Amino acid sequence: MSIIPTIEQAQEILEKYNKEAFHIHHGKVVGGVMAYFAKEYAPESIEFWQVCGILHDIDFELYPDEHCIKGVDLLKENDIDESIIHATMSHGWGLVPTPHEPTHIMEKILFATDELTGLIGAVAIMRPSKSVQDLELKSVKKKYKDKKFAAGCSREVIEQGAAMLGWELDELITKTILAMRTVEGL
Repeated sequence: MSIIPTIEQAQEILEKYNKEAFHIHHGKVVGGVMAYFAKEYAPESIEFWQVCGILHDIDFELYPDEHCIKGVDLLKENDIDESIIHATMSHGWGLVPTPHEPTHIMEKILFATDELTGLIGAVAIMRPSKSVQDLELKSVKKKYKDKKFAAGCSREVIEQGAAMLGWELDELITKTILAMRTVEGL
């Protein structure tokens, strides 16, 4: 029988396969960002969206070359419901050979914000405040244009995610900054 884990169970599952503080923190941040967006787009599913955010990179630390492929196996090992498997693994659509295409708005937001949270976080730590609380769109846009800054955060994926959602890039960045303000300090 498959399950939809609680937030606490999702965190435990993430930590079962990830030991590096960065990966655990990233899961928490993306989970919190997804909860923020769920309040607007699916208030009845906040915990589900957050769990998907927490678990989206479950396989990245152990299997970076099989990302979003091995994740299916790891989630199945833990009897995780297929809806979560599809949602979490769809964030790699077009980047890795996952058959899971983002179709639901939650999956599209996860796809769009995963890379963007990394970029915004990198901009924030360069600021005197080291915070997203006073971070503005123009600061992110300035660093966004510098392809050498946070080079591991794919601008192409971020732009593709905004297009999937039918949002302008500025709207996606602004909303993600606001979402990250709610989870700062995790």
